[in-house]
Amino acid sequence: MTTRSLFPTLLYDDRLLPRGGRAFNARLLRECRQLREDDAAGRGWSATNYPGGFTSYSSASRMHQVSPTFAALEKALSRHVRHYARALEFDLTSRTLAMTDCWVNIMPRGVVHSLHLHPLSTISGTYYVQTPAGCPGLKFEDPRLDRMMAAPPLRRGAARQPWFVLPATTGRVVLFESWLRHEVPPSTVRAERISVSFNYSWF
Repeated sequence: MTTRSLFPTLLYDDRLLPRGGRAFNARLLRECRQLREDDAAGRGWSATNYPGGFTSYSSASRMHQVSPTFAALEKALSRHVRHYARALEFDLTSRTLAMTDCWVNIMPRGVVHSLHLHPLSTISGTYYVQTPAGCPGLKFEDPRLDRMMAAPPLRRGAARQPWFVLPATTGRVVLFESWLRHEVPPSTVRAERISVSFNYSWF
């Protein structure tokens, strides 16, 4: 008997920079914190939609177009996006993948980012700027989960699980296809979990 693995879901995870990452990350960390101080609209939106935390998603979501530091992040990400698109076997000869959105997320203790996807985008991802010990990782949902009718429970330790959590590690970038639902569970640590999220779209 032969079994086949069909319709694989590919995640990409790598260190952003092979060298010099610590200095770049420190600069990016300062700008993320400064943005929170400067972005009154973002703080107001976050108070209602991101309780306890800060996100510039609704107010400053194209940071790569206004900040040299975030533009440098986009440049560093481009190599990873190319490698991921190649692994996905995308044909990009007629159009290119381009960063359309780039925003900051700051999550202290108790803050949660509920289950969601990124509509109208092709590849999405996160770069981890600060990840204190014990902070939550990125939790991905099996895209077939709502179709698993009358399925028995899985054995303990089974390789095939309905959820997968990728740990959050400072200096690393995670890429995934934008249709894949994901969430960040509530943080249980006081120190802030700081990340930059982004979308690439196919024009």
